[in-house]
Amino acid sequence: MSVAVVFDSAGTLLNTYRVAKDIRNNKLLPGIETTTLTFSSPDRVLIVLPVHSQDLMAAPPEAILSEYLVRHDIGFGISCTRKITTADEIGDILYTDDRARVGDLQECIRNVWTVCREESVVTLNSGAIINMEQQGIEFGITAGGWPFEGAKEAVTALHRMGVPTFIASGDRVTKLERMADHLGIPRDRVYGVATPTVKAQIVSDLRQEYDRVLMVGDGINDLGAMRNADIAILTVQQQGDRPEELYKEADYVVKNVREVVTIVQDLIASRKNCDRDGCGTAYKR
Repeated sequence: MSVAVVFDSAGTLLNTYRVAKDIRNNKLLPGIETTTLTFSSPDRVLIVLPVHSQDLMAAPPEAILSEYLVRHDIGFGISCTRKITTADEIGDILYTDDRARVGDLQECIRNVWTVCREESVVTLNSGAIINMEQQGIEFGITAGGWPFEGAKEAVTALHRMGVPTFIASGDRVTKLERMADHLGIPRDRVYGVATPTVKAQIVSDLRQEYDRVLMVGDGINDLGAMRNADIAILTVQQQGDRPEELYKEADYVVKNVREVVTIVQDLIASRKNCDRDGCGTAYKR
């Protein structure tokens, strides 16, 4: 039986710290769950910006963020949203906003760096939450992540079992590839800037290639992918509240990503026993 495991990154493989800057109220919101913040309003769209933190920190803080993005020809990726919209509509708002300043993202970056600067391997991503109704940037966003204890060991153990691992995440591809290199996941199995719909499709596509596909996630943006998987695993290693829908959808709830290895081992062993004893499928969903 062929098995594949798809991991979300932030909160699943990576211990993640996020901060948002409320642009309208000039208030920093440290330690916030940005996906939940986005999904709390149907008009919000979370985007990631392919810009280096060092470049942002070197820019004048009073510069208008939209003008900085246009001047440096910086695009964006759509990470998650409940609203059906187009990239052109999002871009029209992002590149004409006159409220957010470069200094707003600089404040977020400094806060995140203070929290995770002692970690040896860190990814840093910045972005924004666009409010389509307000026609502007509502929040600036920065997230820092470093591998959970046991993440690299779990990936290594799965690979030794002949089980390929994939990453499907809303984070930037370049940052994910750096972390994938550290964890030992091939870059061609990394899917970045993946919206919830794209994540779900990735899982569906992999089910055409493998007998069993497991989805390991921790947030509401993983729900569709978990529903499409043969086995859905909810990890609660990252602290924080989660919607009840995730617990209802999960076949397993784990407190450490290393537990995924045991689940896969049991799945393969059950299949072998059934093949030997003629008991039919060992799959419980």
